[in-house]
Amino acid sequence: MRAEDILLRTPAGICCKIGGFHIDPTRAVDKAVITHGHSDHARAGHGAVLATQETLDLMRLHYGESFAGAVQAIRYGETITLGAARVTFHPAGHVLGSAQVAVEANGLRVVASGDYKNIADPTCTAFELVQCDVFVTEATFGLPVFRHGNPHAEIAKLLHSVRLFPDRAHLVGAYPLGKAQRVIAMIRQVGYDQPIYMHGAMEKITRYYGSRGVDLGRVELARDAKKADLAGSITLCPPATLKDLWSRRFPDPVTCFASGWMRVRTRARQHLVELPLVISDHADWSGLTATIAATGASDIWVTHGQEEALVHWSTRQGLQARPLDIVGYGDEDETGGAIENLGEA
Repeated sequence: MRAEDILLRTPAGICCKIGGFHIDPTRAVDKAVITHGHSDHARAGHGAVLATQETLDLMRLHYGESFAGAVQAIRYGETITLGAARVTFHPAGHVLGSAQVAVEANGLRVVASGDYKNIADPTCTAFELVQCDVFVTEATFGLPVFRHGNPHAEIAKLLHSVRLFPDRAHLVGAYPLGKAQRVIAMIRQVGYDQPIYMHGAMEKITRYYGSRGVDLGRVELARDAKKADLAGSITLCPPATLKDLWSRRFPDPVTCFASGWMRVRTRARQHLVELPLVISDHADWSGLTATIAATGASDIWVTHGQEEALVHWSTRQGLQARPLDIVGYGDEDETGGAIENLGEA
């Protein structure tokens, strides 16, 4: 059996014909296996959705109760049979509930990573390395220039600025699902015990994280605070709101942006970011290449991102590699995280 007999590229994305399902399809299909809750991977309108309970809950928060015809939750490490394929979910370390999808048939294992990172995150289960024959990897930061560094040093930089400018509010642009909660949790890890404020678009997701046992401390809505109380405070907000009228309610705000793209100085300048924070929920170049090597896969399929550079690196290592060129996946950090029905500003 060839890898293409298990998974293949179609106009709707990666399809498993022998199992009768697609993985993170870019359009509505009969049966979808969803790796995580970001909207470029988790779309509404499928006949049936298989995902972790957290991903199903997050899709429900985003799209409403009727986001799919039917749903089925699967736990990490659990294996189910779909058609002629055996499907197992493994932690991806990207956001709460994120999963890699291992598909096996006739002794051949193909792992579709979804989005992933292989560094510690206090808000989600850590990435699990899965040995496989074929590895389908993301490549959001698939260029050697992207080395994210130590995220805790970025949090220290933020808190240093808060101490340095006690009369100014610090607005931290961060994607509402995953990034915002991770930044809050990392701030708490170093002992910061003051209230942290958030934009209304983040409330439902942030409260949901709390309901799943993620300790974020005291998090309040910025709209309920007096302007004077916001001096010296930290507020998390979708990146698009950094330049919005909403930001004018804050006293002399320091504009921050938590994103892997902040490694590129021109990106920071384009977003008028005063304090760039290089914090990403995607693997950087070192993480991508180390993971590819560690899977033991001899065949690498690269999707959504800087595909060609990672394909070139893989072939230089003696591996077979190809770009999938699937249209429809974006980077959540860059989109600004517009989620229309998750709350008011």
